[in-house]
Amino acid sequence: PMAQNIYDDAHFFDAYRALKRSRDGLDGAPEWPRLRAMLPDLKAARVLDLGCGFGWFCRFAREQGAAQILGIDISEKMLGVARQMTTDPAINYRRADLDDLQLDHSAFDLVYASLVFHYLEHLDGVIAAIHRALRPGGHLVFSVEHPMFTAPSQPEWIDTANGKKAWPVNRYLDEGPRETNWLAQGVIKQHRTFATYLNLLVPQGFQISQIEGWGPSDAQLAAMPTLAEERDRPTFLLIAAQRSLRD
Repeated sequence: PMAQNIYDDAHFFDAYRALKRSRDGLDGAPEWPRLRAMLPDLKAARVLDLGCGFGWFCRFAREQGAAQILGIDISEKMLGVARQMTTDPAINYRRADLDDLQLDHSAFDLVYASLVFHYLEHLDGVIAAIHRALRPGGHLVFSVEHPMFTAPSQPEWIDTANGKKAWPVNRYLDEGPRETNWLAQGVIKQHRTFATYLNLLVPQGFQISQIEGWGPSDAQLAAMPTLAEERDRPTFLLIAAQRSLRD
């Protein structure tokens, strides 16, 4: 069976398209400055963007000098918008189920995936496919919802005795699907522990170069006070890794 394709649900798609990160692209994503800092030099690079959505990163990579960019997504609606917004022949888009990823060996210098892996049930196979698809020395940079964020089965704020709001973490070690009502009813995300994300990378031969549990900076809080609750637990987990030159 194909991975969940919630983005082609009309209600979900309309709600997603109204988000700030959808309207403003990469600059509308508060974690983007930190994620961008993890990227290698993209000049003349061959880039793969998994879960490319509207193609914002594909176009950014081209602006940074990347030679060829492939964006893959499961959603026809997302790819339709990406194609409308892209005129550069060096950028190509393909519809595919990321849980059954078929890629040429050593075809890319960078694989990038923003907030997509927590939708995938068979991430071990995806990581293996990415490793094969990277040239030796190639880079993987990705973000996921932080495991502290995906652990609640139904995320909601609770009041503690001192009046401060807290975030309940439920069954952290019980990995697997969690149903949430983010933008639509019944959205399925895969909860994995922090350790599992690392242990999916290391046995494949990835060398982890940077890890960050993202939360808003003081400057971001000053500019957007509504981000204050994001300081109570990390929202995103950002990881940069590299295929060994000896592979």
